[in-house]
Amino acid sequence: MARTLLGALLNRAATATPVPFASRSSSYGRGLFGTNRGTTAQLNSMGSVGTLFAIVNRLAKAEAGIEWGLYRKAKSGKKEDRIQVTSHAALDLWNKPNQFYTQSVFVESGSQHKSLTGETWWVIARNERVNIPLEMWPVRPDRMTPVPDPEQFLLGYMYTSPDGQHVALRREDVILNRTPHPTDPYRGIGPVQAILTDLDAVRYSAEWNRNFFLNSAEPGGLIQVEQRLSDDEFNELRDRWNEQHKGVANAHRVAILEQGQWIDRKYSQRDMQFAELRGISSDIIREAFGFPKPMLGSVDDVNRANGDAGERMFARWLLVPDLEAIRDALNHQLLPLYGATGEGLEFDFVNPVPEDVESEATQLTARSTAAAALIAVGLDPGDVLPAVGLPEMRFVGQLTENAPTNPALKPAATWQNAVAGLLGEDIEAAQRWVAVCVDDANSCRPCIDNNGQTYKNRAAAYADYPGGSGYVRCEGGSNCRCKVVKRGRKGEGS
Repeated sequence: MARTLLGALLNRAATATPVPFASRSSSYGRGLFGTNRGTTAQLNSMGSVGTLFAIVNRLAKAEAGIEWGLYRKAKSGKKEDRIQVTSHAALDLWNKPNQFYTQSVFVESGSQHKSLTGETWWVIARNERVNIPLEMWPVRPDRMTPVPDPEQFLLGYMYTSPDGQHVALRREDVILNRTPHPTDPYRGIGPVQAILTDLDAVRYSAEWNRNFFLNSAEPGGLIQVEQRLSDDEFNELRDRWNEQHKGVANAHRVAILEQGQWIDRKYSQRDMQFAELRGISSDIIREAFGFPKPMLGSVDDVNRANGDAGERMFARWLLVPDLEAIRDALNHQLLPLYGATGEGLEFDFVNPVPEDVESEATQLTARSTAAAALIAVGLDPGDVLPAVGLPEMRFVGQLTENAPTNPALKPAATWQNAVAGLLGEDIEAAQRWVAVCVDDANSCRPCIDNNGQTYKNRAAAYADYPGGSGYVRCEGGSNCRCKVVKRGRKGEGS
């Protein structure tokens, strides 16, 4: 079934109106503004350097394990008011993109492509009878080429199959998720492009170490002869030398030369400083990705504090941006393909950033101390709790004169100073609300009677004065001039 759907897509694309090669001219394969950056080499680099493999693999595995959901947007715009949708064709597609890929494998594959090349490509397959997406396939970035156009900006895409055939794809059949390239608006850019030279250095140093042991376990030298050797003599000398001295088992054997003189090339691995070279290159790779060292399992200089900080940094600055890019692709490119059934829906992921328990505990302690001090100077607990950011709590005890206070405050300090000193926040949040009426010949009796009425919090005040103005019992209706305001400080007007 999958082959049938994908084959139908490719056949339809191939038989559709072909993209004129004349309009692409020399820009085909390179982009209108950029140049070929060796995308295949970037993909292959993952298997050539251990540090790079660890970083890309850790990112891909973490993104693949994130939980996703489909929601119907709330009118309030708040996430907590959304309704989760458990049955929808788009959700089924995301959970099982095709019969060969689960969601986790699909996301992991795309994350590898994004980390190595800065691009993730999805090709949409449709049934010919139903114009909605039925399958999604991840495609290697080095097999996809945007086809630019000077008028429409983008005509479509060209897919290059493993056997070298070119297949034209429509824009609506392709979803591209990329890190924008600064000079090529059609392609993406990844960290690997910035460190290809460093990756080569790591690989070459590893190969040098390997050849060091394969070739006598020491650097090579020269055999100098006084006369020109015939081909047979040259081959005999080479074969005898390799037989007696090549390989780890033959290291440091004494060489016996019938003809010629051995000239040693004296330099060692210490001169090449390979350990330092590989260590520096690993740091450069991590810096290019912004990858925290503790997440690679390096524990030589890691403690609990910076280990937890590294985990939060990994989730906040590496995982979340990629997940947000995937969410945008799903919401703004995939869901619109479902027409009216996709309107008002949005995909979202579970935030992977771990909670900072220590910081939250410190904040809770500070808020509790502030609340106790404010209540001790005579403020209403119902006003204090929301002012310091604490939830409403049922009070079952009695206030005492020995309630905890802030010793830094002078005895004559007012409660306003207590708020400012303990919270460092706007003291207005802790004040009561008061009704203000324009008392003149046009004022009605209910408004006059309620003038000066105080309320414990804004919710209570707005119940009588919706939105902050207009008394609900005013006989003038919408013409009411009354309002409710926060009570001012001592000596100040309202």
